[in-house]
Amino acid sequence: MMTIMTTSIEKVIKEYLQEEGILKDTITSSDFDFGFIFLFPPGDKRSQHMSIYKPKNRNDVFITIRFQISQERIKLLNSLKKDQQIKAFEDVRKYFLIKEVNFSIDIQKMIIEIHEHFYPQKDGYIAKNTMFEQIQKVFYCYIYSNLILEEYCRKKDSKSYRDDFHLFS
Repeated sequence: MMTIMTTSIEKVIKEYLQEEGILKDTITSSDFDFGFIFLFPPGDKRSQHMSIYKPKNRNDVFITIRFQISQERIKLLNSLKKDQQIKAFEDVRKYFLIKEVNFSIDIQKMIIEIHEHFYPQKDGYIAKNTMFEQIQKVFYCYIYSNLILEEYCRKKDSKSYRDDFHLFS
């Protein structure tokens, strides 16, 4: 059962996403009080699906991006020497630690998930700027982690460099 404050937080977040024109869908899960899928950055053909949700029995709101490394990149990463492949993912992990975001890296499935969270004020208020700073932080971690992997792939295959920054297809 959602509290009045949770309902207020949900309304504020939904309103902010709608104002920016990035709300895509609602997440329905027994694990969450509420959740939304949105596209970021707004109005960009390279926008990524991200999610924002409030887990049940928690006071914080999470922002997450989860992505599968492209088959092209997987092939290049798998062709690296094992120590170079490990170093690539260690560099990604170190970057996430420096940026102080939560993350998981599944090297077997080549899936990376990045999370950030924030706490609404006691009255349920969330500053729009605060929410979007967290969204940007997660998004830029996504971009930079892709650039790190791109760099390792480029060392293996100079044709893999793309000057348009469409890093994943």
